[in-house]
Amino acid sequence: MIDAYLDIETTGLSRWHHQITVVGIYLVERGASSLVQLVGEGVSEQALLRALQGVRAVYTYNGSRFDLPFIRTRLDVDLTALFNHHDLMYDCWRQNLTGGLKAVERALGIPRQLADMDGRDAVILWRRYQQYADRSALSLLLRYNSEDVTNLKILRERLSLFGPID
Repeated sequence: MIDAYLDIETTGLSRWHHQITVVGIYLVERGASSLVQLVGEGVSEQALLRALQGVRAVYTYNGSRFDLPFIRTRLDVDLTALFNHHDLMYDCWRQNLTGGLKAVERALGIPRQLADMDGRDAVILWRRYQQYADRSALSLLLRYNSEDVTNLKILRERLSLFGPID
């Protein structure tokens, strides 16, 4: 079965007023992995469901409160009705690992090449891409999102050392 690690980038925090700019999905099946990133106009209900075809479980960090409600509002897709969803943030809380994903990564020694970037930077990069056709801004945004989803898998593996999380 395929596990999916999912993270979105948006133009802001309101799922009613802002858009999804990137949906990153890191697919893992028996050691093989692939990265799918839906970008801009490519972010759609059909593309998302196609990317998640065959998935057993979707893993997120704070996805219960941000990513999945945003997807439901903007794309009219309820991922919790279609897949098993596991929000790793709550496993972190049970281990007294609080804060955002980057803070938890630092606490667990999970490396990140773009350690100084955050969600605010992702919004700025998207604006640079949209306003100035800045392909380097888009490339950096996609690298940032890629690190988010691949690090979710590493986070899950590290958390499993504390006990079962599924």
